[in-house]
Amino acid sequence: MPSALQLLEEDVRELIRERRLDPTRDDVAVRALIGEVLDDHEDRALVHGLGTVDRAETQRVLMESVAGFGPLQAYLDDPTVEEIWINEPSKVFVARHGRPELTPTLLTETQVRDLVERMLRSSGRRVDLSSPFVDASLPDGSRLHVVIPDITRRHWAVNIRKFVVAADHLDDLVRLGSLTQQAATFLEAAVVSGLNILVAGGTQAGKTTMLNCLAAAIPAHERVVTCEEVFELKINVRDVAAMQCRQPSLEGTGEVPLRRLVKEALRMRPGRLIVGEVRQAESLDLLIALNSGLPGMCTLHANSAREAVTKMCTLPLLAGSNVSASFVVPTVASSVDLVVHLALEADGHRRVREIVALPGRVEGEVVEVADLFVRRGGRLERADGFPPHAERFERAGHDLRALLASA
Repeated sequence: MPSALQLLEEDVRELIRERRLDPTRDDVAVRALIGEVLDDHEDRALVHGLGTVDRAETQRVLMESVAGFGPLQAYLDDPTVEEIWINEPSKVFVARHGRPELTPTLLTETQVRDLVERMLRSSGRRVDLSSPFVDASLPDGSRLHVVIPDITRRHWAVNIRKFVVAADHLDDLVRLGSLTQQAATFLEAAVVSGLNILVAGGTQAGKTTMLNCLAAAIPAHERVVTCEEVFELKINVRDVAAMQCRQPSLEGTGEVPLRRLVKEALRMRPGRLIVGEVRQAESLDLLIALNSGLPGMCTLHANSAREAVTKMCTLPLLAGSNVSASFVVPTVASSVDLVVHLALEADGHRRVREIVALPGRVEGEVVEVADLFVRRGGRLERADGFPPHAERFERAGHDLRALLASA
């Protein structure tokens, strides 16, 4: 027998259909409608001598069910929750400060599928047997990833990576202890001077946040073009054009991969090119763009700055057999100027582990790197290396030696 809450939810949904409201947009109207349904329920309860419900709690639950994402909405609203994932309906996890927790939330298979369908509605993307994976953005900027059987063993696997705005500028990262003031001042000067920067790290290391903070230092007069698999970047500049990939249609046509976006970005008069994450052959097109004198930034999965450089020398080879290491390696050396490597520490904090420069030299098909800042004894300290293009710093009005002077 349906519970009182289920009956109320059915009444609310029926009225929403009758009045042709959009719960995701008509927030005020839906709240008023829920109030009407609760008023009617309380009147009927008094007449028939039935028990009443907690009005405030019931209104919250109904609002979450019809206009939000049901039992997951509380975690989406919680600023301490960074990520939510569902391994199976009875196992819903969240991550707080980098550490996973099993929640008391219990769902059904139907609830999980309904939630996914509701989350995908605003993005226009789909998940089905012909397309068992999906990446999409939620209205609040969170990133949704879903995998369904028979790719998974039995249950739908759902991940929601929230966009938790912990930092907007490099100074915010200093306040959070992710890097020192000297390193932040240097990175800001490097961005203003037009150096090409690669942000590397593992999953959940804070790469996207770092990229956003670096982008905040881009001079206001420059035009920025961004390319991403799914919209995640929040570039806070005046002139920005953002593009994301597109899945193929049911007929298998219409797909727009990241490599195509990078190529199209070059036709959009970019002053800066930012690629959300480099994974495959698009790295070749990015390298060619950077090598042509267009300043840019991107992120990459890697365990160290050195590994990030090695990976950047390897990924372009995926573009085809006609691409050789003899072309890629020196191009990386001359195109990438800085690598910022971050890590998620055991205590849940995200910190910059090292900042290295690429002086532009290659020895035995190995790109040379110079340490600018390294972490020693838990603190990011100045090393003895120097970045390339000192003349760019000078043109931008920065004294490079003063920026990197040891304390």
